[in-house]
Amino acid sequence: MNRKHTLRGAALLVGASLALTGCTSVGSAGSGSAGGDTPASASDMVMVTVVKAQTIPWFQRMAVGVAAFAERTGIDARQEGADDVSPEKQVQIVQDLIAQKPTAITVVPNSPEALSTVLKQARDQGIIVVSHEATGIENVDIDIEAFDNESYGSEIMDNLADCMGGTGEYVQFVGGLTAQTHMEWVGAAYDNQTANFPGMTRVETPIESTDDQGTAYERAKEVLAKYPNIAGFQGSAGNDVPGIARAVQEAGLEKQVCVMGTSIPSVANQYLADGSIDKIFFWDPALAGEAQLAIAQILAEGGTIEEGTDLGVEGYNSLKKLAGYDNVFVGAASVAADAKTAAKYDF
Repeated sequence: MNRKHTLRGAALLVGASLALTGCTSVGSAGSGSAGGDTPASASDMVMVTVVKAQTIPWFQRMAVGVAAFAERTGIDARQEGADDVSPEKQVQIVQDLIAQKPTAITVVPNSPEALSTVLKQARDQGIIVVSHEATGIENVDIDIEAFDNESYGSEIMDNLADCMGGTGEYVQFVGGLTAQTHMEWVGAAYDNQTANFPGMTRVETPIESTDDQGTAYERAKEVLAKYPNIAGFQGSAGNDVPGIARAVQEAGLEKQVCVMGTSIPSVANQYLADGSIDKIFFWDPALAGEAQLAIAQILAEGGTIEEGTDLGVEGYNSLKKLAGYDNVFVGAASVAADAKTAAKYDF
């Protein structure tokens, strides 16, 4: 028997898309700014945040943070992204930006590997490069993560196992097999399950949704048909969990199937309300957008990022260096929301 918790909450996706922001020099103490060796003032900086896709509510929420950063700092900051999660389109956007010589480019990669070469070109031009959701990516000055990815994935599994009573079949969804953070989350969750919840069985390797709610819905319907005893779903992309929940809801399996993973309140709200989603895990994309830009500003002004750095952004007030990496830092910005806690979030 599944032991589902009743949950509801809110999930959003604010649709703010562009704001103006500025850029500066590269590296910790810099390899020179786009305009020379002298650190620029905020009013001279231009910074561009390149997201996976502008059409995804998660990144529409990130645009809110980009706009807030621009207003707070006076830096010319904006957000750009393609209409889908094609790595090739993202590479082209960065390539086009290099010619504009911004102070900084911050990026949430669809494929870290695909972006590596073009990001090197940006840095060679003196453009600061900051990444997010890309632990281990090459050719960036700093990668900032909202939290330790392994801990995050393991926490989701702890909750999924609790919901399932520690037994039964489950599947995991990712936006794409090249989405590094998604693979880290499901990998850590799977390791946790095999070590601590032997009564559970993952029936397939991670299923790709292309971060599309319609695709997640169709793939979830296929899983429900193929595995009539399926008891749990873990989603990774922001569109996975609501897409899965719709399939579970239509099948009338809200009380039998546990659904958890990454989403935001405004998007998950209707499904949290009836138990089609049991719990969501997230960090505020707006704050993550601000954190990336705050790092770029510090570097542009000749500063460094180190253990304990305070970005002045909630959840990123005392950065920790991720073991095994020279330039990866993590905050403490993860949130888990159920029926009682999701309602307090306005996005």
